[in-house]
Amino acid sequence: MSIRLFADSASDLPEIFYEEYDVELIPLRVLIDDKEFEDMVTIQPKEVFQKIREGKMPKTSQASPVFFQKVFTDLAKSGNQGIYVTFSSELSGTYQTAVMIRDQVKEEYPELDLTIIDSKGASLGYGLVIKEAASLLKQGASAESIISFAKSRCQHMEHLFTVEDLDYLAKGGRVSKASAFLGGLLNVKPLLHVEDGKLVPIEKIRGRKKLIKRILDVMEDRGQNLGQQVIAISHGDDEEMALEMKHLIQERFQPKEVYINIIGAAVGSHAGPGTLAIFFSNQYPVEQ
Repeated sequence: MSIRLFADSASDLPEIFYEEYDVELIPLRVLIDDKEFEDMVTIQPKEVFQKIREGKMPKTSQASPVFFQKVFTDLAKSGNQGIYVTFSSELSGTYQTAVMIRDQVKEEYPELDLTIIDSKGASLGYGLVIKEAASLLKQGASAESIISFAKSRCQHMEHLFTVEDLDYLAKGGRVSKASAFLGGLLNVKPLLHVEDGKLVPIEKIRGRKKLIKRILDVMEDRGQNLGQQVIAISHGDDEEMALEMKHLIQERFQPKEVYINIIGAAVGSHAGPGTLAIFFSNQYPVEQ
């Protein structure tokens, strides 16, 4: 019996990762101009950001229950053990649907062995957990140790991010329209984080230089052993800004690695172009 690892597209990991580590992708869905797409399968992030710049407002929905039904049934028939770490249950219904479909499949296939973990995270804050779990699996770790590691890593993952335009978050219901208007009017940028899976503002900062300095200060305050960590940066189709932040992080903390990737279509539909997000652990090393 082997172990199968599953992740959904809100982890913002590139396609090549899923191929190299043999992780099964669960695509979330994006709706644009009344057409539905599967994130990373039938639409790519840059296409979504371009649509937003053209004035479109994409909508998103959780992974398909029909897709879950097939994937979980195939897992049950294979006799393999499964581990699925999901997008935060506070930001998507994917976790709840996955649990419901798993329980339905177990009625027909009681032998199904599938652990579903709510990451309480998003983008590469969730993706880092998947990357490290996949590495442990390649090294021959047991399912129990991978599950324990993933739960601990999720619990201690910090998310810090800012957006170029608060209107995107307002249209997605993430912040009030009044706050969005105020931010744009005064050139105030929000600094936000994820708390128990929810999107929570920390403060508003006027000026890009002050914002970047504040992000680095919060990292220093919250992070543990940053020099030993892999720190991740995701961006809303603004690689230049991500590379600038990478340089500043390397200069200040000398981390083991800084991993960069574009924000995926599902998360990017709400965050919008110009988003910058940084992910690290507040407890390192974590338990395995």
